[in-house]
Amino acid sequence: MDRFPNAADVEFHSPLDLTKAAAAVLDAEGRVSGWGPSAQRLLGHPPEAVLGRPAALLLAGDPEQGGQGGQRLSALCRAPQPRSTVLDLSCSDGRTLRAAVTFVPLAPQGVAATVVVAAELTALRAWEAQLAMLQGLATESSVGLTIFDTDMRVVWGNVSTDLELAGVAQYVGRPAADLFPEGEFISRHHPPDEDQIMEHVLTTGEPITGMHYRGRAPADPVREHVWSCSYHRLLDARGEPLGLFEESLDITDRYRAQERLSLLVRAGKRIGASLDVRRTAAELADVAVPQLADEVLVDLPPAVIEGRQPPTGSAPGHSLLRMHGRTPEEFRTSPVSYPPSSPQALSLATCRPVVDAAPPGAPGEPAPDGRRSSLFVPLLARDAVLGLATFRRSSNPDPFGPEEQTLAVELAERAAVGIDNARRYTSQHAAALVLQRSLLPQHLPEQSAVEVAYRYLPADSRVGVGGDWFDLIPLSGARVGLTVGDVVGHGVHAAATMGRLRATVRTLALLDLDPAELLTRLDGLVAQDSEPQADDGLGEETLGVTCLYAIYDPVSGRCVWASAGHPPPIVADANGAVALSALAPGPPLGLGSLPYENVELSLSNGSVVAFFTDGVVEDRRTDIDSGIDRLAHVLTWQRCPLEELCDRALATLPPGPQADDATLLLVRTRRLGAGLVADLELPPDPAMVARARTDTERQLESWGLSELAFTAELVVSELVTNSIRYATGPVLLRLIKDRSLLCEVSDNAHTAPHLRRARRDDEGGRGLFLVAQMSQRWGTRYTGSGKTIWAELALP
Repeated sequence: MDRFPNAADVEFHSPLDLTKAAAAVLDAEGRVSGWGPSAQRLLGHPPEAVLGRPAALLLAGDPEQGGQGGQRLSALCRAPQPRSTVLDLSCSDGRTLRAAVTFVPLAPQGVAATVVVAAELTALRAWEAQLAMLQGLATESSVGLTIFDTDMRVVWGNVSTDLELAGVAQYVGRPAADLFPEGEFISRHHPPDEDQIMEHVLTTGEPITGMHYRGRAPADPVREHVWSCSYHRLLDARGEPLGLFEESLDITDRYRAQERLSLLVRAGKRIGASLDVRRTAAELADVAVPQLADEVLVDLPPAVIEGRQPPTGSAPGHSLLRMHGRTPEEFRTSPVSYPPSSPQALSLATCRPVVDAAPPGAPGEPAPDGRRSSLFVPLLARDAVLGLATFRRSSNPDPFGPEEQTLAVELAERAAVGIDNARRYTSQHAAALVLQRSLLPQHLPEQSAVEVAYRYLPADSRVGVGGDWFDLIPLSGARVGLTVGDVVGHGVHAAATMGRLRATVRTLALLDLDPAELLTRLDGLVAQDSEPQADDGLGEETLGVTCLYAIYDPVSGRCVWASAGHPPPIVADANGAVALSALAPGPPLGLGSLPYENVELSLSNGSVVAFFTDGVVEDRRTDIDSGIDRLAHVLTWQRCPLEELCDRALATLPPGPQADDATLLLVRTRRLGAGLVADLELPPDPAMVARARTDTERQLESWGLSELAFTAELVVSELVTNSIRYATGPVLLRLIKDRSLLCEVSDNAHTAPHLRRARRDDEGGRGLFLVAQMSQRWGTRYTGSGKTIWAELALP
């Protein structure tokens, strides 16, 4: 069967071939005795214009027969052997044609005649270049060329194809699929079937280029190669398909280098971005499998996983935890130790990669054909050995080459830095959490004045700690101080600022300051902390701080609060009516621009008050008004237990990660009954001290506290005596039975009593000293009309 039936119509002749070149015959005198049609086509002269005339007339620039051109022509005609030269010939239209001319004598010594064959020099040189190119492609090119007929069977292959196939002759007449039976196309732009690709090119004439083909060449069946293949249709002179040819270039090294580069780029984006040790190990496995290895194992000391420093001085490979899997959810952890003579221990000891090609049947290392290759790479970061990464390969039994080892080391270095960063983050995160938890109240003390429940939901941030705080502070007179605050930002700085402010609020609250006065003093302290220091001119970063402080009195049901840029509380009374408190917030702390004002409200017994930070009512998707309405709706269920109300409130938060910390403090108020409070107004007469002692004894007896009578009478006597001595108006004595016995004496004087130790020869000065010795706590608080001295006595 003729593989190329139309090949005869294709022009493969040289321009000097007699079937194409201009031919003429010269006699012994150098005259033109023969002029063919090809000569007329080349120069344009008809036969009658040149026959019988000297051939020298055809030379450009030499019209005289006896010129130098004529002499040269005569010499060429008399040459005994064929001679070739380049001559400038004159065309009939006046053009000059540079031609390659060959003189062939027809008789010995050139005496009879000479045949002259001429062709355009440019065409001849182009043909020679094409011929040289075709010869180079066939014998010297590194590009594999294979020609297939219209049945997609092999017709011919050049030397490069012959070397790859270990002899192309054995494949002539066989289908293309027989060349690389186990190979596959790995390009994504066309069908991966070679027959479909070749059929498409033959049918449409559309070339397909740059297809990547992976397989093993018959001449090198061990090593996997990658070729870039292109397919083009071959046509004859009439435009009919002759078949097609395939260009194939071995790009194995370039392809693998590009794969390594893309893998490193992917590793730079993926490995170490999570700040989690387990996830970083999973990211290393996910990047390396399956391009570099079939499985990746990461062995780390428990200390590294827990965020501590890696152990030093221990034997390499001792007491490690192996993590293997592609995702943190799939990761399994198991203890592992390496014998001192193992390649793993050698890699850890030398801090260098070690290749291990295990023989078939190695225990614990299954592979389809019993072969596998392993590469052990130590995880090094900041001159410390964090662990070991094992790259295993079983589908490709080739050992890890030098370039693959370099790639594995690069991946291991990136993973080690990520693991070390995650370890440091884990350590710092744990320290920040300990700091935050130590600064927030672990539990709120039980009080007769209120019932409380709270929730603290930290923002879903990398640091995981924030600046929200809340507190309940027991005050004198069975009152309680309630506070919530928010330091803008996250991290250790915000947590430390929060702890400092919470402690300051508690300290100021114990001075029995009213809310507006407390915020004013706190504002001054925050502003002072934000000022640049004299030594370096730099101060702490100014953080936005908001705070709300309230005092609730269970005797009167009176609640007073003030706000420094903080959202006002929401109040649900005992009847279920819910309203946002009429509160005009002052500026955030540290600005010192406007004064803070108290807001007073009378709360019924059983009212629920919600103190909160903006994280409860505001996020990126909803505004603060919608959040407040949502929380207010929850408070309509105010008869539910407070813990349930807290859960209901947090359940209304939008799903997904929190952008800000959310703190909620719910308070249900209680009123102390009239039977637990006794008031006695006394005129400023020293004789009233005895009456005060008598009424105190009588009241304690009615409460069943006769055992406290002596101590209480002594304390009341000293407090009343002190007030009567310095007051100008009536003195009010109040006894409160709560978790302790509260004794309060109020007057209109603003003079503060001082505790001092009286000397032996002093006649007075021992009153407050005795009060301090006999009571649990004592103190003074100031009101708008004077002051109150109080003391707490423990109940028997």
